[in-house]
Amino acid sequence: MEPRSLTVPVDVGTLDVLDWSPDAAPRATVLALHGFPETPWAWGPVAERLVPRGVRVVAPAQRGYSPGARPAGVDAYALEHLGADALEVLDRLGLDGAHVAGHDWGASVAWWLAVHHPGRVEALTAVSVPHLTAFADAILTDPVQQEKSAYFGLFRQEGRAEDVLLEEGAHRLRALFGEDVPAYLVDAHLAVLGNRDTLTAALNWYRAMRRSDLPDVTVPTTYVWGEEDMAIGRTAAEGCAARVAGDYRYVALPGVGHWVPEQAADAVAEEILARIG
Repeated sequence: MEPRSLTVPVDVGTLDVLDWSPDAAPRATVLALHGFPETPWAWGPVAERLVPRGVRVVAPAQRGYSPGARPAGVDAYALEHLGADALEVLDRLGLDGAHVAGHDWGASVAWWLAVHHPGRVEALTAVSVPHLTAFADAILTDPVQQEKSAYFGLFRQEGRAEDVLLEEGAHRLRALFGEDVPAYLVDAHLAVLGNRDTLTAALNWYRAMRRSDLPDVTVPTTYVWGEEDMAIGRTAAEGCAARVAGDYRYVALPGVGHWVPEQAADAVAEEILARIG
C-alpha cells in the first residue's frame, strides 16, 4: 500500500509527510509520529491495517528528518518546537483534531501535544516511551532504567556520536534494530539517517532534551510497551499510570522489544482502533 507524499509548511520550512488514506472519506485520522533512528515508514505496517478499516494515517518526517525543516543549532530541537510542528501539521491539513500515535521520540512529542493542546487530541496512543515525568523519575531512581538510558551520554556528544554511528557503513545504526524490524524498513530508515547532516539533526533532539515535568494527561490514553524493550524498563512503564488523569489503558506486550510499530503492528493497530471506537 503506497502512501501519498505531501509537503507541509511549518515555521522553519517544510515537512515531508506520508499520507495513507482510504478510498472513501475516512472515519478518523491518526497523526503518527516516528522515533529515532526511524522515519515515517515505521508506521507503514500499522497503516496497512488501519486504512482498510476506514482510517487515514498521516505521518510526518519530523524536524531535522525532513531536509526542508532542518534548522541549525541544538536549541531549535527543544520539545516545545517539535510539538509546535505537529500542531502545525494538523492546522495545515485542516484537521481540528486527530487520534495521535507516537513511538519513541514521537511518543514524547505526542505526550507534549496531549498536555498542551488536549482539545486537538481525540485520543493518545503512546508507544514505548511513557509519560515524560514518569520516565524522568525512573531515570533518577531506578538502576535498571539508568543502565538502559546510558546511551544518552554518547548521543549527546556532538561529533563523536556521529562518528561512532556512521563508521563502517553505519553498521551500529543498523544493529540497533536487531532482528525485530524487516530489512526493507531498516533500509528505508538508513536511507534518511545514514548521512551526517540528517543524523546530526536527529541527535540534536537528544542534545536539546531536559527534564520534562509535564502535567498529567486528561485525554483518553493507551500506553503500549514491549516487555523486552532495550530502552524502557518496567519501572518507567508502570509509572505511567499515575500520570494519566483521564481514561487509561496499559498494554504490555510479552516477547516484544522496542520497535513496536514494526514488530507488533497488529497489536498497535488494534489499540488505536479501540480508541477510535
